[in-house]
Formats: sequence, C-alpha cells, structure tokens
Amino acid sequence: MKNISRLRYFIYLSFIIIAGCTTGKKALQKGDYDASVAKAVSRLQNSPKNSEAMEVLPTAYNLALQDHLRKIEEAKASNDLFRWEAIMYEYQKINQLADDINSCPACLILVPTPPKFVKELSDSKYNAAVARYNSGLEYLNDNNKLSAKKAYYEFEKAQNLQPNYKDVKAKMDDAYWAAVTRVVVQPIMVNSNLYKLSGDYFQQQIDQFIASYSRNKFVIFYSEEQATNQKIIPDQVLSLNFDDFVVGQTYVKERVEKIKRDSVVIGETREKKPVYGTVRATLSIFDKNVSSSGLLDMTISDWHDQKIIRQQKIPGTYIWRDSWANYKGDDRALTKQQMAMTRRRESLPPPPTALFLEFTKPIYNQLVNDISGFYNNY
Repeated sequence: MKNISRLRYFIYLSFIIIAGCTTGKKALQKGDYDASVAKAVSRLQNSPKNSEAMEVLPTAYNLALQDHLRKIEEAKASNDLFRWEAIMYEYQKINQLADDINSCPACLILVPTPPKFVKELSDSKYNAAVARYNSGLEYLNDNNKLSAKKAYYEFEKAQNLQPNYKDVKAKMDDAYWAAVTRVVVQPIMVNSNLYKLSGDYFQQQIDQFIASYSRNKFVIFYSEEQATNQKIIPDQVLSLNFDDFVVGQTYVKERVEKIKRDSVVIGETREKKPVYGTVRATLSIFDKNVSSSGLLDMTISDWHDQKIIRQQKIPGTYIWRDSWANYKGDDRALTKQQMAMTRRRESLPPPPTALFLEFTKPIYNQLVNDISGFYNNY
C-alpha cells in the first residue's frame, strides 16, 4: 500500500511539473509571442535539450520582434501627442526578450544575437518626457485649479521619465501650489461660558482632524491663527456654529406594577408542616432620562464671492438614563432583579459640561465624514 501511495504522489507531482513547464507552443498558436518566448526560455533553462521548446523559440522570437518593430513604426507615424511612450514600451519589451534569451545558454544557440535597442529606448524616454513637459506647460497656462492639477500630473510623469529634464521639479511645484485649495476653518462659537471648556475640547478634535488630513494632497486646511501667521489667502472658508442646543432636559416616568406570587410558604401548622399561600406587592419603577442635543451648522463658502458651496445641518443627541424602584407589600412577591432595583437610589446625572461633550461626539463623527467625503475627490 505504501508503494502505491508513493507512486500516486510521484504521478501527481509529475503532472504539476509538466503543467508548470510548458514549451510555449500553445501561446505561439494563440499569437501571444512574448509569452511563447518566455515559456520556451524557461523550459530550455530547465531542460536544454527539449525538442519542442527548441523548435518554438526561434519562431516565437522572430515573430515577437517583428510585431514590436511594426508597432513602433505605426506609433511613429501617428499624430498622438504621447506616441513616444508607446514606442518606449515596445522597445522595453524587445530588450526584455533579449535579456531573457541572454540568460539562457541553450537559447543563445538558437537565437545567437538578439538585438537590444538601448539608445532608441533612451531617446524615446527623453521624447516622451518632452511631450509630457510641454503638455504640463499648456495646462499650467490655463490659470485654473483643475488645469493646474492636470499640469502637476503631467510634470510628475515627465519627472519619472527624465528626472533632470529642464526645470521639471520647479514646474511640478508651481503646478501643485496653483492646484491647491486652501481652506480656513473658523473656530466654533459656543455662546455660553458654562460650556466653553466642552466647546474647546470639540474644537481640539476638529483641529486634530484637519491637521492630520491627507486623503487629497490638493486640499490644505488651516486654522484662522495659522492663516493669519502665514498670511494665507484662502480659497474657501469652513465655518462651524451650533444653531441650537439643549443640555439636561430631564424626564421622569413612573410605572406601577401589581405583583403576586402563589405557592409561597407563609407559615406552618402545629405539626410543623408548611402552609402555602399568595403574597402580593406593589412595585413602583422610576425611569429618568436626561436628554441633551444640538444642531451644528457646517457651511463652506467661497472666499472671493462669498457664495455658499455646501451647507449641512448635523444633529447630535445623548440621553443619560437612570432607574430605581420602591415597593409596598410583601417582598417575597418580588424577583431577585426587582429586589435589586429597590436597593438602588436615584443617581445624579453628569454635570452639564459632560453632557454637552457627549452629544457632540456623534456630531463630530458625522462632521468629519462629511468633510472627508466632500474634499477627498475635490
């Protein structure tokens, strides 16, 4: 049995090896010449005498080379502004084919001198960078933020293609700052000295959010103090104000339940036998809710014409709850949970400043989600 298991294992392993080491013949038949070359090279690296791979490689390579050269000529003849990138990619593929064959001694016998187009690749990269740079200049000359953003990405592509081309780094920087939307966030106004500390804490949370915001690099938030110190002229102003808030509205509700329990031992006979009966009690349960809520107005305005770009009313509510109970009658009628409630006493709610802070928490979550959603793809 062990020998049969081993045989099955080796047969299974052989199928895996065969499947993973194709000669590239099927890829050649499908017209995928690059893949055919890659598979034939891989097979010949592992099995230099494989006849099928030896037959496939020269044919696949010649077809691949001619296909890339044809595409290069077609691209050169086109009017596409960015045709040099297509040409560059074709030269890269040709050179990769040559590198693959040069890494395989058995392959070099079949394809002795695969050409590499090093200078042509370098020239095409240069020309591609020039095209992107010139495109960036045209966008930048449009003098609007959307075009400046496009210019930034064009200069970035030029930078990646040709890092030291002209003043591409400086142009990239110019385009970035021309594309940036500067948003000044005004401090939140809380018209009550009682809640000033809580309002300050809410403001600190907002300040931390805008300071760490990084989803869209073309949006920068400033506090009013930062804008003043850095002499920033904003594009937009984000103002936050509590339209209305109520702290500590108290509601107490009493529920009365008549309770009875049967088959309770209420005494015993002279013979010391238990006497069963019904016990009753009246349970009064008190539920106290202390509600605090507010409505935050978020307005985003254009600094230059004072037009409102976006306005949202964001509500928040926090309810502090307490409950206790008392009873009259026989306590044996009560459950353990009911007895526990009767031992509780009415609790004092948190101070108003804490209640104010609690109802601003859901407002904060909605606020940052709204700001992020608006500016992430701005």
